[in-house]
Amino acid sequence: MADDEIILFDIPSKPPRKSWSYNPWKTRMLLNYKGLKYHTEWVGTPRLILKYPIFPNIRHIQLEYPQIRTRLEPHIPNPGTETPYTVPTILLPSGIYITDSTRILHAINDLYPSPPLPADTPASHTRRLIDALGPFMAAFRGIYVPGVAKNVLGEASLEYFHRTREQSIGMSLDEFEQKHGGRVAYAGMEPHLKDITALLKEDESGLFFAGREVTYADFIWAGVLIFMKKVGEGVFEEAMGRSGNPEVHRGLLEAVKVWTERDD
Repeated sequence: MADDEIILFDIPSKPPRKSWSYNPWKTRMLLNYKGLKYHTEWVGTPRLILKYPIFPNIRHIQLEYPQIRTRLEPHIPNPGTETPYTVPTILLPSGIYITDSTRILHAINDLYPSPPLPADTPASHTRRLIDALGPFMAAFRGIYVPGVAKNVLGEASLEYFHRTREQSIGMSLDEFEQKHGGRVAYAGMEPHLKDITALLKEDESGLFFAGREVTYADFIWAGVLIFMKKVGEGVFEEAMGRSGNPEVHRGLLEAVKVWTERDD
């Protein structure tokens, strides 16, 4: 890794390793948009212990999904967030770790102001999108939680993912999918999808939420659209069929394609 490279911490998919989760995608698109040099450190790949002196008696280590905290806690002792040891996290060339996608956005904009990426628009598209995403993701959960286990994660992370998610939801992932997935989930997602469609159509001068100007809202929603494609066959198509206007979402994906081509 070059001294001037940023490290982006991300969770790998099953081989071939690719970015899949909507939260790291926001930061990955930001780095790609800024044209910054970065290296992806997959939390889940073997590494020489010489890089990680916090494990002095182990020659090689395997960091998996449950060990994100193990990797980050020595460097972020007082994170002050509800989910302190998670991705996205970046390590700047200066040696500073930053976690949380919004904090990363502001730090990158401050350090690398060109090209600019507005955090929001005069019409508050980012804030309004985030407001709509809360209930949308809650309805989507019956599809994506089982879908991540079945279609995305590698073997090393599955035991932890099943155990922690089943503790959280109080049932097996199969039972959760039967009760809250499929048509139940899509019906719950539909009104919020239509709200996001209306938001994306407000400025019809271009393909972005702000028309011809790319903003952070575009990366947030594009990350979710990519995530839909990853969690299961036909999920994206079914969701788009319920969006009221699938073409505006496909248009956004096409507009950000130059910043999503690098996914590793």
